[in-house]
Amino acid sequence: MSVNKVILIGNVGKDPDVRYPSQGHAVATFSLATTERGYTNAQGAQIPERTEWHNIVMWGRHAELAEKYIRKGSMLYIEGKLRTRVWEDKNSIKRYVTEIYVDNFDFLNRRVDSAAPQVPQPQPQQPQNQ
Repeated sequence: MSVNKVILIGNVGKDPDVRYPSQGHAVATFSLATTERGYTNAQGAQIPERTEWHNIVMWGRHAELAEKYIRKGSMLYIEGKLRTRVWEDKNSIKRYVTEIYVDNFDFLNRRVDSAAPQVPQPQPQQPQNQ
């Protein structure tokens, strides 16, 4: 048995790029930054903060939601799996890219500026009077 699971919490680095390939399903790609805080170790040495950039890929309904609601700076919780693609560039050099294919995600912050669309929240149903 093996497991390929990634959990990330980070900030979106750029607005999603959403495409609709010939199959008709949306695909969204964007970068996500995760940052480890800097610290001072036991010997007194300063360890600076470290930021990693992740390539995120969303398909279908997730991609449609990304197009509507995800913007640069949004904080997201992402669950997914690692995928590595290989291709040859125009000079016949093999290129590799590792991406996170999203299985599940959630918004961790709500933007308060009125220019940004808000994610609709489900409304509780009221009992009907008879």
